[in-house]
Amino acid sequence: MKTSEKTILSYIVRCAILMLICVLIAGPSFSQKSAVITKAGDVSVEELAKDLNHPWGMAFLPDKRLLVTERSGNLRILDTNNKLSQPLKGTPKVFVSDQGGLLDVALDPNFKQNKLVYLSFSEPGENNTASTALGRGKLEGNEIKNFKVIFRQEPKVEGPNHFGGRIVFTPQGHLIFTLAERFKFEPAQDLSNHLGTIVRINPDGSVPKDNPFVGQANARDEIWSHGHRNIESAAIDPSTNKLWVVEMGPLGGDELNQPRAGENYGWPTVSWGKHYDGEEIPNPTTRPEFVDAVIHWTPTISPSGMIFYTGSMFPEWKGSALIGGLTSSGIVRVQIKGDQAEEIERIPLATRVRDVEQAPDGSVYILTDQDDGKILRLSPMK
Repeated sequence: MKTSEKTILSYIVRCAILMLICVLIAGPSFSQKSAVITKAGDVSVEELAKDLNHPWGMAFLPDKRLLVTERSGNLRILDTNNKLSQPLKGTPKVFVSDQGGLLDVALDPNFKQNKLVYLSFSEPGENNTASTALGRGKLEGNEIKNFKVIFRQEPKVEGPNHFGGRIVFTPQGHLIFTLAERFKFEPAQDLSNHLGTIVRINPDGSVPKDNPFVGQANARDEIWSHGHRNIESAAIDPSTNKLWVVEMGPLGGDELNQPRAGENYGWPTVSWGKHYDGEEIPNPTTRPEFVDAVIHWTPTISPSGMIFYTGSMFPEWKGSALIGGLTSSGIVRVQIKGDQAEEIERIPLATRVRDVEQAPDGSVYILTDQDDGKILRLSPMK
């Protein structure tokens, strides 16, 4: 073989290897099926809307329309004919970079009377810094009026990762807001900042007097629990009124936890995962002063979005936690009894699931995390 032929062949081989590496890194490409098999039987997967820019959170209005956030900064409404509105006016300016942007949306428990909508978002600061913030305003037509920030994570730091951002209202009338350690590690063990914490506030942003660190020196009054990494899944179990969260681990070690007042969950001192460079992290069992996870996952599921299913459309799912999975590409169904939990099944959707919500009719709505994100509806096959 001539030298020129060898050179051409070598070039072709290198190109083929490079293409194979790119495919492996990107992962397999699947088309979404119209049905999936579950323990509840065959489930229909219906596409209701598309071309959303990384949709992140959703909440049903009393009239069955759906509020949907896009990480790029837009809040939109899906009407009952599955038509998307133009972006609503009055939403906050957001820090849009990688994982940052407009995040969760929730209705005030007294929405029918006060029309208040809560939005979490990455709030820009000076010198390219940002932190997670929470605000509320009144929904009037296609506008959020008089939007006001009621909580800001302090301090603002540089970096585009780990914002947390889920909003949960408790039966007692408090607001739980899940945060993250902004990929800064050690501050999650420091109570003088909000990084790596869950905060508990009143709906107007004031601090409940019975929060665990109220009045303690060098501690933030809003903190409920700490030592967390990145919490994008949170829900109240209606059978017990207890809060459950699922937080992202590093290389392995995603955790299902039941956060309690004043408790420390150990990050980054302990973890069931490893650092991204492969460096070992001590297991939680080596440090009994930290609370261990109820379930931990390796490989990761990359949890985002979570509900406790209470509808009648899927009787087999009733009482289960349905947890969105980004890297696991579907829903993880977990059965919780008291303080114990067990994974029951995985519902494969062949897409990154960012949020999960139960519709008024008992069907399950899904947001897919993509540049051209979709709203999917799960219902039993007829």
